Amino acid sequence: MKKVFVSGAFNVLHAGHIRFFEDAKALGGYLIVSVPSADLLWRLYGKKTLLEDDDKLELLRNLTMVNEVIPSTDEDVALSFRSAFIASGAQVLAVTTDDQYMEQKRAFCDEVGAEFVVMEKNVPPGMHQSTSSEMVDRIKAPTHVPLRVDFAGGWLDVPENAIPGEFIVNCAISPTVSLKEWLYRKGAGLGGSGGWSVLNGWDPVASELGLGVGWQDPAVIAETGACVWKSGRYPVLDFKNTGDFLRGLMAVYDTRIKHDTPGLACLKRNFNKIAQAGRAARMGVQMQDIKMLAVGVQLSYHLQLDEGMAELPEIGACLAHKYCGGGHGGYAVYLYETPEAREAALESCQDLYPVEPYCRTFGKDQPVEWQPKYLQRLRDRGVIE
Repeated sequence: MKKVFVSGAFNVLHAGHIRFFEDAKALGGYLIVSVPSADLLWRLYGKKTLLEDDDKLELLRNLTMVNEVIPSTDEDVALSFRSAFIASGAQVLAVTTDDQYMEQKRAFCDEVGAEFVVMEKNVPPGMHQSTSSEMVDRIKAPTHVPLRVDFAGGWLDVPENAIPGEFIVNCAISPTVSLKEWLYRKGAGLGGSGGWSVLNGWDPVASELGLGVGWQDPAVIAETGACVWKSGRYPVLDFKNTGDFLRGLMAVYDTRIKHDTPGLACLKRNFNKIAQAGRAARMGVQMQDIKMLAVGVQLSYHLQLDEGMAELPEIGACLAHKYCGGGHGGYAVYLYETPEAREAALESCQDLYPVEPYCRTFGKDQPVEWQPKYLQRLRDRGVIE
C-alpha cells in the first residue's frame, strides 16, 4: 500500500474535493491530506479562511476516504507542505491539472524521490463543478438588486466605442428583483442580464462584455445611485449621488416589444452626438436638475429615432423620454417635472409604471416591492401571473 499525499486550502469543501480525494486514494490506498493553518493561509496567499482550523480538520478527518490529516507549516508559497510530506513518509504527491505550482512540485518530487501524479478533474458529463471561489462569490452575492435606467452616453461603455473624456449616465431603480422574484417583463432593456449576474455572484462586467455589449448595466446595479461613468474599457466612476432629486419623477413604459441589444450592437451610430447627450445628462445629475437631465435624455431619444427605433407615445406632460438600452424595444424611461404630473400620466396609461432611484444604505440590500395597485396592473397586463 502506497501513501498518497495531497495538499490545499480546502476552504469550502465541495463535491470536486471529494472526487479528488477518492481518485487520489485510488493511486495507493492510503490518503494523507495536508492543509495550512488560517495564519499561514493568510501570510502566504492573502486568503481568509472560512472555517476555523479545528472545524476544517474535523471535517477532513471524518471523510471516509481520508486516512490522515496533517498541517502544512513551511513558509513557502509553492511548497508549504514540504516538511509535512517528508515527515509523513508519503511516496506519491497528487495534484490536479490546474495546479499553479506544478513545476515546483515536480522538482520537489524529483528531489525526494517521490512519484508525481497529475490528475484530470473528475467532473460528470454535463455537470458544472463550482470552485471554492465561485461558492464564496455566490454566498457574498446580494439577495436583491435594483435594475437600471440609462439616461445618455450609452454605447460609450462598449470598449471599442469608448471616447476618452466622455461620459455614460444612468441610475439604479426600484422595485428590486431577486432570483426568485422578477416582476418586470423579460427582455426589458433595464439591465436584467447584469442584475442576474450580480445576484448569482458572477463577475458581472466580464459577463456583459462577453455578450458583446457594454459594462454600464452591472456597474450601476452594483454601485447603485445616480451615476456618471467615464467612457473607457472598464467602469470608472466619475461621481454619483443618491438620485433623490428624481424621486417621484420617473416612470417606465412597457412597449411590449422584446429588445435585443447584442443583436444590434454592430449598427452604425453617431458616437460624437451620443457623447454630447452624455455631457448634458452629466450636468443634470451634477446639478440635481431634472430639466437639465431631460435635455440629455431627449437628445439620446432623437439619436434612437435616427437609428430606426419606433416613436414613443407622449404620455402626460413628460419632460423627456427614451428607450432604456439600445435594443429597439423593452421599457422606456419617462421623466416628469412634478410628482403630480407623473401621477396623472400613470392614471392615463396602463402600461406605465412608477420607478424610484435606488441607493444602497450601508450594508443593506433590502427588497423594494411594487405598490399593490401596480402589482395588480402587472398581473392584468400579463407581465406576471
